[in-house]
Amino acid sequence: MVFDGEKMMELSEALKKFLSNGASLSFSGMGGEQCVAHAYEIVRLGVRDLTLIGDSPCEAADVLIGAGLVKKVEVGWIGYAVAGIAYNYRRAVEQGIPNKIEVEEYTNYTMGLRFLAGAMDIPFIPTKSLLGSDIPNYNSRIKIVDDPYTNEPVALLPAAKPDLAIVHVHKADPEGNAQMLGFSSNAENIARAAKHTIVTCEEIVSTEEIRRRPNLTLIPQYCVDAVVELPFACHPWNMPYYYAYDIPFHMKQMDAFRTREGFLKWLEDWCLTCEDHFEYCKKVGWDRLNKLARIERKFMKIE
Repeated sequence: MVFDGEKMMELSEALKKFLSNGASLSFSGMGGEQCVAHAYEIVRLGVRDLTLIGDSPCEAADVLIGAGLVKKVEVGWIGYAVAGIAYNYRRAVEQGIPNKIEVEEYTNYTMGLRFLAGAMDIPFIPTKSLLGSDIPNYNSRIKIVDDPYTNEPVALLPAAKPDLAIVHVHKADPEGNAQMLGFSSNAENIARAAKHTIVTCEEIVSTEEIRRRPNLTLIPQYCVDAVVELPFACHPWNMPYYYAYDIPFHMKQMDAFRTREGFLKWLEDWCLTCEDHFEYCKKVGWDRLNKLARIERKFMKIE
């Protein structure tokens, strides 16, 4: 199917247009739904001095940190869940390899609140959840004040308003109306909080199809600046209802990431020598990727 939407473009084109050196950047996804292809394309473009803002920007954060493109993170957590720790993130924090990064810590919940504040266009948002934590002792941007109504203490969090949000969804139309199935992990608020939003999707569909199930439209077109069709963009992670987690592939990757040399070799083999995401998919093997899709459909009882 061919569309003529003005917002439709290739990923590299969208990133060149909306991401520049020194920008702040947020990715959607937690656990699965990881923005892997997007991080690899940023590495190919060499955009530097980035500030990553997110609750759990697992794979994307670790790859960009390992590539030396990140100067600061504002996060709740960076890691690979069942696959292991984020070796690049740990090397950067503990050893300054490949460069020292500034860390501004929150929790997953309070990062979600920060995106909510950004989406509402308010400067800060209150919470009580951090009052039992040591995090405010190490993060000067969290302010503990007295609630003017009850005189009880409350923590104030600064709104998160990244320069660019990159959100991966299941379906989108050419105008950017984006639909997700299942857990969104703050994607809707990340898109609304950012100055610019790139929506990538597993498949472009017609606006008529989007309108058949309007309750699934998580992000409306007025929040979106660019639309990119990017199937299997989360590989080796899963995309719920579309393809399963490629655990054997990911474990080999994690073994490589244990050392700096192993990571650089992996980046050369699977990112820098691939012209784009579709060449990466060809290298992984379309048969393998389609098998992951069949496994997911069978598991979800879609067919």
